[in-house]
Amino acid sequence: QVQLVESGGGLVQAGDSLLLSCAASGRTFRSYTMAWFRQAPGKEREFVAVISGSGGSTYYAESVKGRFTISRDNAKTTVYVQMNSLKPEDTAVYYCAASDIYGGQKAYQYQYWGQGTQVTVSS
Repeated sequence: QVQLVESGGGLVQAGDSLLLSCAASGRTFRSYTMAWFRQAPGKEREFVAVISGSGGSTYYAESVKGRFTISRDNAKTTVYVQMNSLKPEDTAVYYCAASDIYGGQKAYQYQYWGQGTQVTVSS
């Protein structure tokens, strides 16, 4: 079992940056593939980025590639997403997710979820 707590969301203007953090409990954090998803009002939850347990492999949604960077600190059991050049269409609740089996781009592949943190980007 792992518990996830996101933080760092807020209201920003287009072009600004935000750093989201996800603190995880548990002693086996390194064994989890970690990902960020987001969900805008009236839309399905969508994949943002994923990082392997070692941090050596990452993958991004096309919509955020070049603007967002996912990283993790296994010693601090925390995963991050640095979001730069934010756009109004990035407005959503951002969720951290963990998988101890296989983590890809689908929400159903993740067993553990945080409560989400709101990111609002004004134009």
